[in-house]
Amino acid sequence: MKKDVLISISGLQFENEGDSPVEIITAGEYFYKNGKHYVFYDEIQEGFAENTRNVIKIHDSMIEITKKGLINVNMLFEKSKKNMTYYETPYGNIMIGLLANRIDIDETEDKIHVEIEYVLEMNYETLAEYRVVIEIVSKDAKHFSLQ
Repeated sequence: MKKDVLISISGLQFENEGDSPVEIITAGEYFYKNGKHYVFYDEIQEGFAENTRNVIKIHDSMIEITKKGLINVNMLFEKSKKNMTYYETPYGNIMIGLLANRIDIDETEDKIHVEIEYVLEMNYETLAEYRVVIEIVSKDAKHFSLQ
């Protein structure tokens, strides 16, 4: 995969059937080092001047998402293992737990497709079940498509 990529991240909360999925599409940078895929991109929060720098690290059957800036968090998704972390926002900190029930990673020459189904806990109480799909595609892929 080339350095310049497009990233699509979409999520769906299973508890609210009427909700439509949330999706962002943005440009980013991709690197492969020591058997791990790294994707970097900036996230802009409406109403704030400060951006959040995001890093997605993909290796084996683990996904790690780190956010630094306006929002700070290190989310680790490992199948059948609950990971606890603080989600730091401008409005305060929240303790969250992430329990991944399913992690699928599909790699091709110009694309990485990741699906994560997980349970989100907030302050040690189950909040909802989520499904997140991450597509990383080389900008110069022959058959460019984010789905």
